[in-house]
Amino acid sequence: MRGRPDGSQKKRLLTTFVLVGGALLFLYLYFGSQSEGESAIEYGSRSLRKLGSSYLGGDDESDLGGKQDEFKFGLDDEDGIVPKSFPVCDDRYSELIPCLDRHLIYQMRLKLDLSLMEHYERHCPLPERRFNCLIPPPNGYKVPIKWPKSRDEVWKANIPHTHLAHEKSDQNWMVVKGEKIVFPGGGTHFHYGADKYIKSLANMLNFSKDNMNNEGNLRTVLDVGCGVASFGGYLLSSDIIAMSLAPNDVHQNQIQFALERGIPAYLGVLGTKRLPYPSRSFELAHCSRCRIDWLQRDGILLLELDRLLRPGGYFAYSSPEAYAQDEEDLRIWKEMSALVERMCWKIAAKRNQTVIWVKPLTNDCYLERAPGTQPPLCRSDDDPDAVYGVNMEACITPYSDHDHSSKGSGLAPWPARLTSPPPRLADFGYSSDMFEKDTELWRKRVENYWDLLSPKISANTIRNVMDMKANLGSFGAALGNKDVWVMNVVPEDGPNTLKLIYDRGLIGSIHNWCEAYSTYPRTYDLLHASNVFSEIIEKKGCSGEDLLIEIDRILRPTGFLIVRDKKPVIDFVKKYLPAIHWETVAVADSPSESDGDDVVLIVQKKLWLTSESLRETD
Repeated sequence: MRGRPDGSQKKRLLTTFVLVGGALLFLYLYFGSQSEGESAIEYGSRSLRKLGSSYLGGDDESDLGGKQDEFKFGLDDEDGIVPKSFPVCDDRYSELIPCLDRHLIYQMRLKLDLSLMEHYERHCPLPERRFNCLIPPPNGYKVPIKWPKSRDEVWKANIPHTHLAHEKSDQNWMVVKGEKIVFPGGGTHFHYGADKYIKSLANMLNFSKDNMNNEGNLRTVLDVGCGVASFGGYLLSSDIIAMSLAPNDVHQNQIQFALERGIPAYLGVLGTKRLPYPSRSFELAHCSRCRIDWLQRDGILLLELDRLLRPGGYFAYSSPEAYAQDEEDLRIWKEMSALVERMCWKIAAKRNQTVIWVKPLTNDCYLERAPGTQPPLCRSDDDPDAVYGVNMEACITPYSDHDHSSKGSGLAPWPARLTSPPPRLADFGYSSDMFEKDTELWRKRVENYWDLLSPKISANTIRNVMDMKANLGSFGAALGNKDVWVMNVVPEDGPNTLKLIYDRGLIGSIHNWCEAYSTYPRTYDLLHASNVFSEIIEKKGCSGEDLLIEIDRILRPTGFLIVRDKKPVIDFVKKYLPAIHWETVAVADSPSESDGDDVVLIVQKKLWLTSESLRETD
């Protein structure tokens, strides 16, 4: 199943191995499951599903027809083996996040330190333990409510979890109202609304007109322990984009609710690994009663925020410790105050239970500290932008000589920042002219994409967008005039251009597409894959089938995938469309000569329901 196009001889060998392997797999699943209970790998649900023309618009011949424990293959001497349909995972995996699967952690007997939150970090299954099946929607699933209405309400059937509504009923996180879950905009620290709380923060910092964007100078925010992301949701009206961050913890579905609402969010935790963002990415970090022990391990978590903050960046901390009412709060406040003072942070403002610290603009304070002061400065060979699977360090990241002399990030205010050449272009040897040409090229490409999509979409069809290989972020920049947000993904082994993307006022993360992404199923309306498949299959030797199944997991039903790649790759993807229940929207040669022989394929994921879903909605 995971073969790559290698030539006819290898394909015939692959066919033989797959047939033999299929027979062995069948024997293993049949006899092994009886002696060892349920297999760790589910190749489909035991409940009957109809995946044919009635629900999927496919041919009845390509239905699974109840045989969930084996693939059906189509044999072709030229093209090798292609399944006519993939099985459907068991219903209990409708919210599967393969690299954040606690059941997998248990099955693999991983020895993790729970006190360091290692069980909430990424632990990906080996290829032989992956779920090679399509993730089903939950019972009664509906096409999500469109933005901006979705900020305030979602369908309960799409995320059938109401425990947060009961647990946080006094804090106005969310309220169940009939078929919908409504979000009043409250939070643990801002029961009366995120909008009022945001205005109060701006007032504390003396920003003009109590507007948090500070005349375009505050654009990117990291909200740690974000809950259902109402803070980030209400920042959007001020032209501020927040990376709302929370783990898959006891409040399991908080990030799922955020993305269902159309608010930028990411599943992650301050544990032992660096967050997948480059240094100096955010103007503001925010923690509102996020229940994080900032003093642990010599302040390593606070030092991770320091790495991520820009020169002169703020950390807004709303917590009882800032008020210091009792003995324990007073102890924490004193120790935290001493730590940030040694980190050269200063109090910008303090009011009631909220304190806002500001990071220095230069290295001057670091150089003036007494010898041996803790935490130390990071080693000169430490790369603050190396993040994928890299351990955090309990050290302060100093500025480069250039940044020190610049006394700031040197970024233009938003929205000029989106199209202005970022100062860190020089780190890659890129010129302003190259940047401007790339921006213009992608403006034309996106215009062409929307022309191709126009028969299928309206102004609010698409909200959550992911660029799977973002390079300089120009695809996302070209969408600046549309009411969407873009998660810009940069490969972990290529030029780390993600810092340029953040310097443009956009957000994103580092990722390896040989693994599953840290998001819930059905969370994005549009995925853009420019030369992603060719890189994954040809350069990295990973499975194209696995990538297709992962894209299907991420895409919302009725969502779109745009593939820009060489013709053999396009042909590879097209062969799998019936099996994965997608349909072609458009195929077009690239209109620009600079695109070479790239071909554009746009497909749409069909809305299909399990038999249980149909019974639920009848």
